[in-house]
Amino acid sequence: MELGGELAAITAGLDLLYRSRNRNAGILDAEGLIPVAVAEVPPQRFDSYEEAEAALLSLRDRLGQAETALRRDWLDEMSDSLLALIATFRGDPISFAERLERQIRVAIREIPEEIIAGYHEGIREALDELGFRGGNLLEDFARWEQQARIPSSKVLDVLAEFQRQARARCGALASALKADWVDGEWIKPVPQRDVPYSAYCDFPGRQVLLNIDFPYTSFGLKHLAVHEAFPGHLVHLKLRERRVAEGLMPLDAAQVVTSSASSAIFEGIADNGLQFLDWIETPEDHLGHLLQRLRSALRCRAAWQVLGEGRSLDEVVPDIAAASLQSPGVTRSRLAFLRHELRAPFVYAYWCGEMAVDRVWSRTAIGEKGAFWNYLYGNMHTPGTLAAHWNSAGSDRI
Repeated sequence: MELGGELAAITAGLDLLYRSRNRNAGILDAEGLIPVAVAEVPPQRFDSYEEAEAALLSLRDRLGQAETALRRDWLDEMSDSLLALIATFRGDPISFAERLERQIRVAIREIPEEIIAGYHEGIREALDELGFRGGNLLEDFARWEQQARIPSSKVLDVLAEFQRQARARCGALASALKADWVDGEWIKPVPQRDVPYSAYCDFPGRQVLLNIDFPYTSFGLKHLAVHEAFPGHLVHLKLRERRVAEGLMPLDAAQVVTSSASSAIFEGIADNGLQFLDWIETPEDHLGHLLQRLRSALRCRAAWQVLGEGRSLDEVVPDIAAASLQSPGVTRSRLAFLRHELRAPFVYAYWCGEMAVDRVWSRTAIGEKGAFWNYLYGNMHTPGTLAAHWNSAGSDRI
């Protein structure tokens, strides 16, 4: 617990230093390094990135004092991700590949073509089952999407209804987490325009900020209801807030840290919400789920081509749009994050995070689902610690 408190204070101090040197007016800049903290963390004050770096190196010298092997490995990976962020903020030479490996803790760079082809094949099969056949994949998908689109005047109401349904399906998960408060939680859908995201969980304000400039299908809103609220970010953050306050989780669990070792599992939990609720039921659900994974994977591909290979966005957008079954204009708007230094690697947190959680979840026996949820939500994780310690003997499981 002491090392966790020290890491949290260092991270809060690094956030203050980053904000003091990056006073732009944009939405993403205003978030800083820590967009959400669910407990007050007194920051360790730094006058330079070198001071923050020295504090992290000192902490890393004492990782052997961690309570468990899981905590030791988590603190090791999280502190290294912050060192990589310091290198980025300071302007040190650091490649995009190294940022992915050290900040997001993922080894993948380019998404293999067979994965994209597999998603396309699954979408083709779903469209055939739904009766949208006779043209090529893009044509048949466009016809389905046109009839599945929710009118913009109704998207907030549809999102709210899916949130109510998702909350009602959280019984088994809430019971496993001893979270009887889930039935009383709510987060209000609020419209936004001209923002660089589709939806955003404003946990302190208890709002889901929905970009109504984007088109949505019923499944798209269902996915967002689960991802942003039940059992995604709202449930996850509320659980961390309560457990930190009760002394059941260390203070570093109070912080959401952008483009860090925590990011992939934070987003992976949210993107596995439909699987956790056993709520992929219809051909439309299967199509939408594959589409969500396809577009998430292709945003990684675009990020690698632009930031890893040095290609221009103008060069990349047409192929990414075609493979995404999406217009070039919408595709370009969804890639706006590539211009933001802190946020650029974060896109990998979605696809890689979903796959990291899914790999462990899909191997977990029915009788262990509740224990897995408690282990997943109740500990801080990276993709590496999640796989390694869930498979190890039970001493590291909560």
